[in-house]
Amino acid sequence: MRRILPALLFLLAAASANAATRIKDISSIQGVRENQLLGYGLVIGLQGTGDTFRNSPFTEQAMQSMLDRMGISTRGVPLRARNVAAVAVTANLPPFAGVGVRIDVNVASMGDATSLKGGTLLITPLNGPDGLTYAVAQGQLAVTGYVASGEADSITEGVPTAARVPNGALVEKAAPGQLSELPSIVVELANPDFATAARVADAINARFGKNTLDYGKIGGPNRPVAMARDLRSVSVLRPPNISPARFLAILGDLPVETDTPARVVIDQRSGTVVIGRNVKISTVAVTQGALTVRVTETPEVSQPAPFSDGETVVVPRTDVQVQQEGGYLAVVRGPDLETLVQGLNRMGMRPTDIISVLQAIKTAGALQAELIIQ
Repeated sequence: MRRILPALLFLLAAASANAATRIKDISSIQGVRENQLLGYGLVIGLQGTGDTFRNSPFTEQAMQSMLDRMGISTRGVPLRARNVAAVAVTANLPPFAGVGVRIDVNVASMGDATSLKGGTLLITPLNGPDGLTYAVAQGQLAVTGYVASGEADSITEGVPTAARVPNGALVEKAAPGQLSELPSIVVELANPDFATAARVADAINARFGKNTLDYGKIGGPNRPVAMARDLRSVSVLRPPNISPARFLAILGDLPVETDTPARVVIDQRSGTVVIGRNVKISTVAVTQGALTVRVTETPEVSQPAPFSDGETVVVPRTDVQVQQEGGYLAVVRGPDLETLVQGLNRMGMRPTDIISVLQAIKTAGALQAELIIQ
């Protein structure tokens, strides 16, 4: 019976050699992306876990500026509130999000606050890289972590100084650009590969190259609908008689058989080994054994004879044991992933041994794949 290696994870690059994936699952459209937003705000309503104004003077300045805008003058008056915290607010503006759409925001403390639990974010403008305000955030914070402390000990679970406000931001300005304004449609692959890019282009040409009645004349006899530009992107002609959104919806559902390079990824910290589907090992002989040397010290006390002038001394006693396991020579040949995994399991090696063997096989030139060590 083969022994299954504990704590070793073999992930298959694909469940089947003939498995097909939708284009939308392996790619994105160039120009259709999120936009990052950033803002600075205040969280109030904390139960004595906010910033100390002595260590976080920017929190006091923000409070004074906010009160001044509300017609309350606090200049020259020392503030000692501990229920306020200065926070950084971040959000991602979805592509083509219109005015009035709500988005989630993340909140993180900037001062020495110990917890944001129970706080409320005050109205905070969220700006883009161009300095314009695209959304405004406000609402009750959802904190998953907590902190509890006493006079002699404290416990912290999670990150109580980071929170989230679901649907906490309201889009006030749409990001520039529309789908119809894109100069061209470019499909970008998540995992760049020349073979996958060629198959994506072939699938698009097979679907839209012949159906000219519904979508109009796309391309021509000397110009296909889609063409792979490089290993990352595929250029697609825009159809004249169909909206870009509907065209991309049909295009995204086309099945494509992906191809991945032969790679072996090793995480030495967790003992995880990920072997790709196309990894192969040339015929190679491998020997692996563990040498254990155990040294045990059991000192004994030597007592002199009665009425003698001798002294009581400690006599050292050392026990040395040598044990060697394994050490046999095995022939490993991996024409495919399944055979390779079965051969490594048959040798009964531990995850650390597997990592050492793969590194040695790569050095010997028998591993026909890229070895990535994290």
